[in-house]
Amino acid sequence: MSRTTLLFGLALAAACGGGENPPAGQPAATPTPPAGSALTGAGATFPNPIYSKWFDTYNKKTGVQINYQSIGSGGGIKQFTENTVDFGATDGPMKEEQLAAVQGQVLHIPTVMGAVVLTYNLPAAGATQLKLDGPTIADIFLGKITKWSDRRLTAANAGVTLPNQDIIVVHRSDGSGTSYIFTDYLSKISPEWKTKVGNSNSVNWPAGLGGKGNEGVTQQVKQSPGSIGYVELIYAISNDLPYAQVKNSAGTFIVPSLASVTAAAAGTTFEPNTDFRVSITNAAGADAYPISSFTWLLVRPDMPDEAKGKALKSFLEWMVTDEAQQMAAELHYAPLPAPVVTLVKERITTLKAGGKPIA
Repeated sequence: MSRTTLLFGLALAAACGGGENPPAGQPAATPTPPAGSALTGAGATFPNPIYSKWFDTYNKKTGVQINYQSIGSGGGIKQFTENTVDFGATDGPMKEEQLAAVQGQVLHIPTVMGAVVLTYNLPAAGATQLKLDGPTIADIFLGKITKWSDRRLTAANAGVTLPNQDIIVVHRSDGSGTSYIFTDYLSKISPEWKTKVGNSNSVNWPAGLGGKGNEGVTQQVKQSPGSIGYVELIYAISNDLPYAQVKNSAGTFIVPSLASVTAAAAGTTFEPNTDFRVSITNAAGADAYPISSFTWLLVRPDMPDEAKGKALKSFLEWMVTDEAQQMAAELHYAPLPAPVVTLVKERITTLKAGGKPIA
């Protein structure tokens, strides 16, 4: 099979056209797993809103109970590695040492794409959406920019009232794929960040307060005037919190949206039989939102329990249908583009249970 390149023109229209045209070429039928099957999973809070909707809908369709703990990507990787869950979930792909801990027996199955946004509590700015560039964001989280009235902020936001008020930085306190995405971006645009802090699910934050999960960061920002934090887009929207435009690699300030997240993946390539581990932060393209990412389920290529293996495979097959992916768009996640869906479906067919292909 030749190399597959994600050409997203049609997928972009599907993601942004009001929902009439979700990604094409997906099966419409709901698979029938074994009656009474139950699955357990744990991990990322970034996609928890869509996972909750999916698992509830799938349970109503099939009777399969999927119990998911939104504990952060670090916890999801840990529980997957310790074999205490049937699948994990992460926004930061497993690193080489983590892969070694499971002897490479893991598949990263992409589910949706999303945006990490800079959300803030600054009543003085009114309804105007702030504009931030990468180096400024890095210096805020490094603790070098400490006032909202800093000249770099006022220069980028002409006409906006920015008070002489302390900036309260809010970050994740737990191992977090959202942190992985955010620090991956900061490491690309700030040499100082890359050297002093780096990129990981958990880092030593130079400044600020910690919140557990996207939920915890959202609440810290909501109750702390002058604060700024990073969360998945749906958490800001559902809590009526403002979020910033961020300057991308083409020099354009971009609003996080389905369209701009999809644009961030436009140049991504995957090899056949890929494990789908790829970064799309700070992507090229005039319309790309720079803090975008895929998010993944962690799946064992050969599950020990045949019934659970069949149940998980059946869910994954449903997850990439038009029906499921359109639910993602309704919750402000970008659906998987059709070329990715094709590759994911191919990978799902390789899953085994007890050493045998799953029928």
